[in-house]
Amino acid sequence: MNRARPSRVVLDTNVFVSGILFGGKPGRILSRAREGNLRLLLSAEILEEYIRVLSYPKFDLPAADIKRLIREELILFSEPVLIHTDIRFIREDPADDKYLALAVDGKADALLSGGRHLLRAGAFRNIPILTVEAFLSKSRR
Repeated sequence: MNRARPSRVVLDTNVFVSGILFGGKPGRILSRAREGNLRLLLSAEILEEYIRVLSYPKFDLPAADIKRLIREELILFSEPVLIHTDIRFIREDPADDKYLALAVDGKADALLSGGRHLLRAGAFRNIPILTVEAFLSKSRR
């Protein structure tokens, strides 16, 4: 049987954190990765940001729980990507450029975001930038 290759996606931090902590539609993205239907792309810089945000006091997660969540919900279903491309595109929030660099160097099929600066761009180098909802409805077809 010839299976189509899983879509390669980049998750911005708000999508990942929402999915891992609250489920909902972002959680469905993580479920698809666990099922082998999506491949999450991950760079060292974005991994550090995920950990930093999960460490916020408002989430009240012990370090051991964060480590377990990262290992069980991310690392096992991710492809590490070394970043070589320096991108300076999102003027309003240059910190978002790291997601574009990962998408480009990881040859992503999509970047999933809830951030208005990325979503306003719509696409970057032919890589669509979509909300989770738009991606889920598009991938059902």
